[in-house]
Amino acid sequence: MLVNVITMFPGFFDGLLGVSIVSRAVQDGALDVELIDLREYGLGRHRKLDDAPFGGGPGMVMMIEPLAEALKPLAGTHRVVFLPAGAPMTQNTLDGWSQLDEITFICGRYEGIDQRVIDHFTDEQVSLGDFVLAGGEVAAAAAIEGIARLLPGVVGNPESTEKESFRDGLLEEPVYTRPSEFEGWEVPEVLLSGNHGAIEAWRKKQRLERTGKVRPDLLKDAEKSDT
Repeated sequence: MLVNVITMFPGFFDGLLGVSIVSRAVQDGALDVELIDLREYGLGRHRKLDDAPFGGGPGMVMMIEPLAEALKPLAGTHRVVFLPAGAPMTQNTLDGWSQLDEITFICGRYEGIDQRVIDHFTDEQVSLGDFVLAGGEVAAAAAIEGIARLLPGVVGNPESTEKESFRDGLLEEPVYTRPSEFEGWEVPEVLLSGNHGAIEAWRKKQRLERTGKVRPDLLKDAEKSDT
C-alpha cells in the first residue's frame, strides 16, 4: 500500500517510519510512505503557503494554489484531509483505508485550509478527536500506524488485530502476564484456572463493565444496532 502525505514538515515523520510496526511494514514492502513537502509548491521566492482570511479574523489560512498543485497529480487516489471539523477517525475508518492500494493524507496548519481545497480536492474529511492540534501531522501519523498493523503479514499473529477494542463494539478486557503476584497485587484467579469457558465469560463481563464505565456511548451504539 502507498500512503502519500502532503505536509509542511516532512521531518515530523522520521521517527515514525524508523521504529516498530511501521518500520517493519516498510522494510517488508507491505507499506510505502511518500512524503510530499508542501513548501516546494509555495508561491514566490519565499515559498508562501498562507494568507490572511477574507472577512478578517485571527490567524492565517493555507492558500489554495500550493495545495491544488500538490494534489492534482494525486487525483486518482483517495484524498483525506485532517481537520477538527471532520468526521471522527474510528477503527472502521482504518479498516476501510487499509483495503486501498493508495491513499493521500493532507496535513493542515494555521487557522485552517481554504474551503475550496476541501470542496474540490478531497474525498474525505476526518478528525482525530474533539480537540485542536497545531496541524494534521499527528493525525496522519496515527492513521499510518493504524493502517500498517492491518496490512497482511505485518503483525505476527493475525488474531491480535481481530480480538481487540472496538471489534465487537466494546473495549478490550484487562490483560495480565507473569508474575501472578506483585507486591500483593494478584492476577484474577479465573485466569490461572485453565477453565477456558470461565475465562471467556470473565473476559466478556470485563468488556461490558469497562465499556459501561469508560465509554457508555459505545454501549448505546451497540444497543441501537441490535434493535
